[in-house]
Amino acid sequence: MHPYPHRYTVAASSGATGEVTLTSPGLPALVSAPPVEFDGPGDRWSPETLLCAALADCFLLTLRAVARAAKLEWRSLEITVEGTLDRPEKASYFTGFTVRARLAVPAGVAVERWKSLLEKAEKGCLISGSLVGTKRLEAEVIVG
Repeated sequence: MHPYPHRYTVAASSGATGEVTLTSPGLPALVSAPPVEFDGPGDRWSPETLLCAALADCFLLTLRAVARAAKLEWRSLEITVEGTLDRPEKASYFTGFTVRARLAVPAGVAVERWKSLLEKAEKGCLISGSLVGTKRLEAEVIVG
């Protein structure tokens, strides 16, 4: 790993209306637009869906690192993140996130050990740790 601090640069460009193009050095451009809830087209990534995607991606990559350190193998992981955007106190912000993780592991692996590792991954996820809203992990381990 590189020494801290790490810096990540993203640029956004657009006209007064229409899609937003997101770029970062060395990466393909990504197009976004407001979600349906904010009168957008609903067929593009939005800042809201990108935030939830970042949480899902970070959780998965953190579990890889945690499992590798524990010397445990897994077959697949399906993650769904639901972010709740609300307007308490007259300000809109994400009030909570639910991460639903469905992990498939080989037979003979202790389910409780994996649940502990899933919780460790949730706590170790940099994106999760950076979010203000409440976070809840719903984990399922499938053996076989």
